[in-house]
Amino acid sequence: MALDSNLPRVLVSDKLSETAVQIFRDRGIDVTFDPSIGKDKERLLAELPDYDGLAIRSATKVTEKLLEAAPRLKVIGRAGIGVDNVDIPAASKRGVIVMNTPFGNSITTAEHAVAMMMAIARQIPQANASTHAGLWEKSRFMGTELTGKTLGVIGAGNIGGIVCDRAHGLRMKVLAYDPYLSEERAAKMGVTKAELDELLHRADFVTLHVPLTDKTRNILSADAILKMKPGVRIVNCARGGLVDEAALAEALRNGHVAGAAFDVFAEEPATENPLFGLDNVVVTPHLGAATSEAQENVALQVAEQMSDYLLTGAVQNALNMPSVTAEEAAVMKPWLKLAEHLGAFIGQMTDEPIEAINMLYDGAVAEMNLEAMGCAAIAGVMQATNPDVNMVSAPVIAADRGVRVSRTTQPQTGVFEAYVKMTVVTKTRERSIAGTVFSDGKPRFIQIKGINIDAEIGRHMLYTTNEDVPGIIGTLGRTLGENGVNIANFTLGRSEKGRDAIALLYVDDVVPEPVLTQLRDTGLFGQVRPLQFDM
Repeated sequence: MALDSNLPRVLVSDKLSETAVQIFRDRGIDVTFDPSIGKDKERLLAELPDYDGLAIRSATKVTEKLLEAAPRLKVIGRAGIGVDNVDIPAASKRGVIVMNTPFGNSITTAEHAVAMMMAIARQIPQANASTHAGLWEKSRFMGTELTGKTLGVIGAGNIGGIVCDRAHGLRMKVLAYDPYLSEERAAKMGVTKAELDELLHRADFVTLHVPLTDKTRNILSADAILKMKPGVRIVNCARGGLVDEAALAEALRNGHVAGAAFDVFAEEPATENPLFGLDNVVVTPHLGAATSEAQENVALQVAEQMSDYLLTGAVQNALNMPSVTAEEAAVMKPWLKLAEHLGAFIGQMTDEPIEAINMLYDGAVAEMNLEAMGCAAIAGVMQATNPDVNMVSAPVIAADRGVRVSRTTQPQTGVFEAYVKMTVVTKTRERSIAGTVFSDGKPRFIQIKGINIDAEIGRHMLYTTNEDVPGIIGTLGRTLGENGVNIANFTLGRSEKGRDAIALLYVDDVVPEPVLTQLRDTGLFGQVRPLQFDM
C-alpha cells in the first residue's frame, strides 16, 4: 500500500474495528490495516521499519528483535490492559512509548469477576452440565448466599473499585487490600481498608484485581492460602501468575478452599493446568474483556491515544513514560524544551561520569507535570553522548549508569514567576544552570555557574569563561568576524567586578575548530566550548 511520507504512519497488525481504523484516517494518520500480519513474524519484521506507530491486541508479539528492526517506531498502542506480549524494557531503551487502554474494558472485566463469583457460590456450570446430561441432582448442588458474606478485594483500583460497588448491591461486606488506597478513598468507596493477612483471615470470597509484577507474583502463595479461612472461594480474572495454582489445587482437593473461578492462568493458552478437572473449579478462556462493547471501546481508545501522541505529543496511559494530556502538552511545550536545553548545556559541558542530577522547580512551574519535565531534562543530558536518546529511554539509561535523580520544589523566590534549575554532580565538581520561559514562549538561560545572565538560546552557540578584564568582547567579536562567523546575539555576565565572567554567543553557524583554537591560544579564556541545541 502506498504511504504518504508527509503523514505519521501507523500499522494495525491485529483485529481492530473499522470504526477505530477510521479514527486514524480522520485524524490525519496514514494507516495500514492488516490483521493477518501480527502472526507473521517475518512480514512484520520486514514492514514495521516504515511506521511510526504499531496498534496491536494480543496476537502480535513485540520482541527486542522486532524493536531493533524498527528505528522509526515511536509508539505501540495495546487495545486492552495486558501487555505481556510487549517487551517493555526493550521498548523503553529504544525510546518507544508503550500505551494500553486500562479503562475501555473495566466494566466488562468487573462484571465477569462478579459472574464467576456467583457461579462458584451456586455451582452453576456443574449443575448446568449435570442437568443437560439428563440427571436431576438437586441435592448435590448445595450453594451459599452472597448476602452478608465478606468479600476480600485485592487491588482496589479501577476494576477492583467497580467490583466493590457491585458487591454493595449484593449486600456483601467488603474488605480491600491496596497499598495505594487511602483511608479517605476507602471511606468514599464504602469499603474497609485492610492489610493482606487480615483480609485473608476474614474473607469468605477473595477476588484479585492487580497487575502481575515482582511484588504481586504469587501473592496468593501456598502460605497465603493456608492463612485463609476454611471454605473460602477464590476468583482470579486479573492476571495469571498471581496465585500458586498447584498449591490452590491441593487446597481445593483437601477442602480448605471450597471453590475457585479462574479466567486467567500462569501459562496461556492454557491447555493443561493443575486446576483443570476439579469439580469445584470454574474456568473460562480469558474472557474478562470479551464483550462487543469492551472490544469496541478499547479499539477506539487506542486509536485516539496514538493519534494524540503522534499529532500533538499528548501521552495517555503510557506504561513507560509519565502521561501528558493534550492541555498539558500545549502549556508545557516551551518548558519541556527549556528542560531539554538545560540538560543539553550540562551534557555538552561535562566530560566525566555524572553521579547525580537534581532538578529545582521554582514558582508556577512547580505545579506542572514534573515527571515529564524531569524526563526531558535527563534526555537533554544523555543526548550529548547518545543522540538517539529521548524522554522515554533517558531515565532507563540514567538508571543503568547509576545516576541518582532527585527534585525539589519551592514557591516563587525571585523576580521570575517560575524557573527551572539543574545541578549535576560528578566525582570532582558540581555544575548548575537555570532557565525560564518568557511571555513570548521562548526559553532563556538566566543563570550559569551562579552568574546571572539573560541569554536567548539558538541552534549554534559559543560559551566562554574568563577573568573580568578589558578586551574580552573585542577579542571575541574580532576573531569571529575575521573568520566569517556571524553573531546573532551576545550575552555577558560576571560574578563581580574583576572576578569570574562568562559569555554566551548565539551564532548563525557552527564555529570551526581552527577558530576555537585561535581563541584558546589567546590565553584569555578558561573555557571555549561550542554548543548545539535541538530547536
